[in-house]
Amino acid sequence: MFHKEGHKIIVFTFILVAALFIASNRFIEFLWLRYLLYGVGLIFLVLILQFFRNPKRSFSLDQNLAVSPVDGKVVVIEEVYEKECFQEKRLQISVFMSPLNVHVTRFPVGGKVVYSKYHPGKYLVAWHPKASEENERTSVVVDNSVFGKVLHRQIAGALAKRIVNYAVEGETIEQASESGFIKFGSRVDVFFPLDVNVKVALNQKVKGGITVLASKTHDT
Repeated sequence: MFHKEGHKIIVFTFILVAALFIASNRFIEFLWLRYLLYGVGLIFLVLILQFFRNPKRSFSLDQNLAVSPVDGKVVVIEEVYEKECFQEKRLQISVFMSPLNVHVTRFPVGGKVVYSKYHPGKYLVAWHPKASEENERTSVVVDNSVFGKVLHRQIAGALAKRIVNYAVEGETIEQASESGFIKFGSRVDVFFPLDVNVKVALNQKVKGGITVLASKTHDT
């Protein structure tokens, strides 16, 4: 129900909120102030639980389709020059995650992990034009039998101060399996070959491992 990356934070939050309740009950005489602190504590706890939820999902795997790596909203669909891994033009599809989205990152395609690298960096807002190149990020390339090499990049934002990457070079992974986690939301960029068929639109809401971003067949 809750992701393993949040277990320690959730336990700490429960302890903190419980301490707040006990202290409020013991030391706060004004009833309205006591209830206000109760409310603040409960809201904070609910938000933390919301951040780290990991709902069970059923995935329909298809090598001809590439799925969204995360929940969120499509904010970029454009041709760009990708210089870290390919040194050529690629089709970039970016999904922005709010703090209320599920923060698990999934592999958009299955195949062999041929590149996995962490980059320390800044914490610009996720929609900043330079966020993809200057923020803390991880870059993972999977070699797929249909799409070829597909890069997905987890990017930290102003709130997201820690990125977790599970991808290991040389491993064979399954589409929609967990590739990482971004604490408190941010953005994921996916870079496809130019000949894919885009299946999403700008501002469309997507679900990680379920919504199809692109295909390699014209009748899909």
